[in-house]
Amino acid sequence: MSSLRIALVGNPNCGKTALFNLLTGSRQKVANYAGVTVERKEGRYTAPSGRIVDIADLPGAYSLDATSPDEAITRDICLGRYPGEVPPDLLVCVADATNLRLHLRFVLEVRKLGRPMVMALNMMDAAARRGIRVDVAALERELGIPVVETVAVKRGGGAALVERVDREVAAPPPELRDIDDLHAEVRRLLAATISMPARTAAIDDALDRVVLHPVWGLAILAVLMFFIFQSVFSWAEPLMEMIETGIASLGAWVTGALPDGPIKSLLADGIFAGLGSVLVFLPQILILFLFILVLEESGYLPRAAFLLDRLMFKVGLTGRAFIPLLSSFACAIPGIMATRSIPDPRDRLTTIFVAPLMTCSARLPVYTLLIAAFIPQRTVLGVFNLQGIVLFALYVAGIASALAVAFVMKRFRRDKSEHALLMELPSYRVPNARDVALGLWERAKTFLKRVGGIILALTVLLWFLSSFPAPPEGATGPAIDYSFAGRIGRWLEVFFAPIGFNWQICIALIPGLAAREVAVAALGTVYAMSGSDDTVAAQLGPLIANEWTLATALSLLVWYIFAPQCLSTLAVIRRETNSWRNVGIATGYLFALAYLASFVTYQVARALT
Repeated sequence: MSSLRIALVGNPNCGKTALFNLLTGSRQKVANYAGVTVERKEGRYTAPSGRIVDIADLPGAYSLDATSPDEAITRDICLGRYPGEVPPDLLVCVADATNLRLHLRFVLEVRKLGRPMVMALNMMDAAARRGIRVDVAALERELGIPVVETVAVKRGGGAALVERVDREVAAPPPELRDIDDLHAEVRRLLAATISMPARTAAIDDALDRVVLHPVWGLAILAVLMFFIFQSVFSWAEPLMEMIETGIASLGAWVTGALPDGPIKSLLADGIFAGLGSVLVFLPQILILFLFILVLEESGYLPRAAFLLDRLMFKVGLTGRAFIPLLSSFACAIPGIMATRSIPDPRDRLTTIFVAPLMTCSARLPVYTLLIAAFIPQRTVLGVFNLQGIVLFALYVAGIASALAVAFVMKRFRRDKSEHALLMELPSYRVPNARDVALGLWERAKTFLKRVGGIILALTVLLWFLSSFPAPPEGATGPAIDYSFAGRIGRWLEVFFAPIGFNWQICIALIPGLAAREVAVAALGTVYAMSGSDDTVAAQLGPLIANEWTLATALSLLVWYIFAPQCLSTLAVIRRETNSWRNVGIATGYLFALAYLASFVTYQVARALT
């Protein structure tokens, strides 16, 4: 039996990706479309007839009159004219049943293409709770296409769609109807098929009066962010201690029976000292992602973007930049890629330039290592964790820096025109535990792949540079002083001495260009190779607390607020802007800011301590 290719299309926030996850489960893969950095998600499932159905989750689009790369790809694939892509046999247009006033317009646009299609009326359970009644048969009759109910967040919530797709695939394409005024047609369809009590929007309106208030809304957002960073330290501590103890015990067990030599040194001083220093921060990273996913699922993030639009507008950004910048808290790479949703090229370029200033999760291991080592664990005002306050301040510093840089870039623009923010505010909803769990699992896998791949490779490379050449006979002092890494560190120390960096930090900065987390792994390896501590993977924090000054620690913290992102981020800037000049500008200004800010911090801290 031949396979079937279908494509899910729809507005952002319609539940399209949740439906894709429900249908495909773990049988999915993520890649990029050919020639661009727009993400593609593909999966498959088996229909009741036994047919294999290949399903693509196309980028969200508000209109087929494309204003962004995402919308252009969705349009071209729906039209069957995207290079190298086999046209889908069937389009499944997903619409949010709680917000059909917006989503029906896009359904009508897709219908005008004349392709075989089915409409998936999603979130029908939420619509029922709100008192919204949809006459599905009447809507199907009016549209002239199959309409099925789905609940993407419940097991079996896509069964009707699976059955209908399997049955309707041979149906002819919808009849083309010339509709001059799509908005008028939407109003007609709503009047003919939807029963909506007056109280339906009352809950959203009541919440929005508080959440979107110019004063209280900002206060709620600030408190929410503060709570998140408090939780990153408080909730993760027991899990971190378990991982730390487990890695130390495993390292001792693996290397205990080995004789002294290169193999034991590689395992103890390279792999366990390096990777162990990074793995311990996985709980904190997942807690941060947990909050971001819950806020996204609940419908709060678009409101935060709307709330911050006025502030971002004043500094030269747009409210649409909020989601890419928030994504950059996880990693600047998807954040920069997400700027494709910004139609205006100069707003998009500004957002790309400031995205690396957002505190990505790869910085979190560096921050938490230094904060735990130099900031006492005490309670402030009887409630707040001082270490969490410092972490929150570092994130705020990154945000403030991004706004300041955007403001300066605005001053140099030739085009001073401004563009209004137009975006959907979806209904509030309870986050689905399954989708949140899948999101956390994907991020955990990504982190572990980095640890098991690039970080492992760089840790082994750094161990080699720290071990060879061997010291001459009769030499005194640690062997690393005579190694390639030791020599490089000493050379760099001359340049970085004014900002308080010792040669060990200088060594760690180099592999840190490939991945931020490697800086912590590199410090673990360097100090282990220096013979400073036999259990450095578990004791790196106390060790640097004894050997570094507070001024050096503060300088390094400030360095990581501004320092140029990893090489992968710079490569993405090159691909997204198609300009090496932009890569040079981003690298240059970030490095200059990092050095200047660290210099001021170090010199002031030295004077005050």
